[in-house]
Amino acid sequence: MFLGAHMSVSGGLHLAIDRIRQVQGTALQIFSRNQRQWQAKPISPEEARLFSEAWQEWGSYPIATHASYLINLAAGTEEGRRKAVKALADELLRSQTLGIPHIVIHPGSHGGDGVEEGLARVGMCLDKAFALAPEAAMPMILLETTAGQGTALGARFEELAKIRAASNNPQRLGVCLDTCHIFAAGYDIGSTEAFNQTFADFEQIIGLEHLHFIHVNDSKKPLASRVDRHEHIGQGEIGLEGFRLLMTDKRLGPIPKTLETPKGEDLAEDRENLRILRELAQG
Repeated sequence: MFLGAHMSVSGGLHLAIDRIRQVQGTALQIFSRNQRQWQAKPISPEEARLFSEAWQEWGSYPIATHASYLINLAAGTEEGRRKAVKALADELLRSQTLGIPHIVIHPGSHGGDGVEEGLARVGMCLDKAFALAPEAAMPMILLETTAGQGTALGARFEELAKIRAASNNPQRLGVCLDTCHIFAAGYDIGSTEAFNQTFADFEQIIGLEHLHFIHVNDSKKPLASRVDRHEHIGQGEIGLEGFRLLMTDKRLGPIPKTLETPKGEDLAEDRENLRILRELAQG
């Protein structure tokens, strides 16, 4: 079972691995650079060395990077899309340097131009980013499910399937499922019947073979609220039963799962959330 959390890289990328080890995590998500700045330096050889050594010492556990929140591949202006493509290409190169195989990204927001137009832009911009980065050993982009706030794309499984179909590189595109986001978007996972229906829909529309990462977050807001607010496990609207179903589903067992819940520097909240999830995994 690969279970962990998103960790800060404050003080150095390799320190995120120290932090995940403090909570006995076996999966990790990081930002490779400040997620709220457009300009970011390449990964230095020293950074890559320290990160690689820390990773090897931790074990062969899965790591993903999360792309900058500034990137909007569905932007309505040519300049906005150009900046998004460049930033994503840079992320591809940084992750390749670090040996990280997956990059999670929000599909973007169409800004009022319509869902279909937005989805087409995302597919086009993904291909442009791929063209700027060599394919050899290149990380896979994981399109994250979203809550559907405002004009955000990715709240419906069909939208993620259409992005993959719009790209000339579908083999380089997978999916990251966020439990809070899909719940807020209207996909219930809080009961056995609802959980089974949600994942039957996912299998039919996208295919579980394309699911490579899961964000495990409860939701502060109710089902179909379309509001993205993460809550600690069992303290939100999804409830413990939904997470028990998630943690005991054999189809999802091998898929890395990471928390994105609030925490302090001592990581006590991560320890508690992971404890609960490990207990739920026992059935």
